[in-house]
Amino acid sequence: MAKNFLSGLFGRKDKTPEAVDETEEQKPELTEEATAPPETPAAETDEPAAPPTADLPDIETQPPAPEPAPEPAPKSQTMDSEPREEAADGKKRTWFARLTDGLSKSSAKLGDGVAGIFTKRKLDDETLEELEELLITADLGVAAAERITDTLAQDKFDKEITDEEVREALAAEVSETLSPLEQPLAVDPSRKPHVVLMIGVNGAGKTTTIGKLARKFKDEGRSVLLAAGDTFRAAAIEQLTAWGERTGAPVVSRDVGADAAGLAFDALKQAQDTNADILMIDTAGRLQNKSALMDELAKIVRVLKKLDDTAPHDVVLVLDATVGQNAVSQAQAFSDIAGVTGLIMTKLDGTARGGVLVALADKFKLPIHFVGVGESVDDLQPFRADSFARALAGVSE
Repeated sequence: MAKNFLSGLFGRKDKTPEAVDETEEQKPELTEEATAPPETPAAETDEPAAPPTADLPDIETQPPAPEPAPEPAPKSQTMDSEPREEAADGKKRTWFARLTDGLSKSSAKLGDGVAGIFTKRKLDDETLEELEELLITADLGVAAAERITDTLAQDKFDKEITDEEVREALAAEVSETLSPLEQPLAVDPSRKPHVVLMIGVNGAGKTTTIGKLARKFKDEGRSVLLAAGDTFRAAAIEQLTAWGERTGAPVVSRDVGADAAGLAFDALKQAQDTNADILMIDTAGRLQNKSALMDELAKIVRVLKKLDDTAPHDVVLVLDATVGQNAVSQAQAFSDIAGVTGLIMTKLDGTARGGVLVALADKFKLPIHFVGVGESVDDLQPFRADSFARALAGVSE
């Protein structure tokens, strides 16, 4: 029944969403990343390339990012702690409360849809088809939508069912899908420095995420070195430099247009020489349908291995939740070229498409390290599957 409905509405279920370019305009602030122009990769070398000459294509650069306003110093905490903040009434707000607020658009879309379908109605073929369509349009993906409706049909078919029961079933299924992927970004002390390569398309929040992670690692007492590998935008270099100043982490940078692979090589050498615990490398926003730019990313990986054949130790893909199903095609493209080892999902507070994390889990089975629901450092926290599932479904903890 559900399969026939989906075939007519969406075509084949194994069809991968078409990749589309990122179009959201981003402001050059610490919490956003501006869109970068296409890059022309340099020839592979162990040393940084000279700055671009007049015969290179013109590159439209963004104006320098404004100096950020100082942030209140964060409370000392481990990356696995339950952060709390003051509410208006003076009470402490838990991470679950903030996660629920951040996912309010996604949960409202699901909750309103479920309530509209199951108000004083039996669970029959028609309601199951409506529910499956709702779950797919909420970006949970075809596989998850089928599992949820099949589970409900086994226990409740031709019986009256409430929207609360449906939301509980939804939360249980999402939690079961995501729990095996709940994995922290663990630093291996035997690999020093532990090299983390941050990748993703323009506007996903890579540079901001690196800054937030640097703060968290520093709070744990680890030494951190940052590398401004987005060498095609002056604003990106200045943005990461500002984060380095705020967190006390040195930043390796070069002039605009310098070879990104050469910079990564130099940064790893410096991290080894200074005995740094962690090296995090920013990269330019590479659109997944630009093969030349993806080749440049592969070049960075090859150059790092010349100094440490185990590097990078983590290749973390930062995904913007607001792009919905396009995140699936981005993850596919980056996995093919760079061997993605884990995910960070940002901007869940700005979209009703938070369910796409379930679709990503079904397809790639990649560890999910962090989720972000706001602009402050504490709005990026380690991923917890059960909390995410209940917040997405609108079910209290």
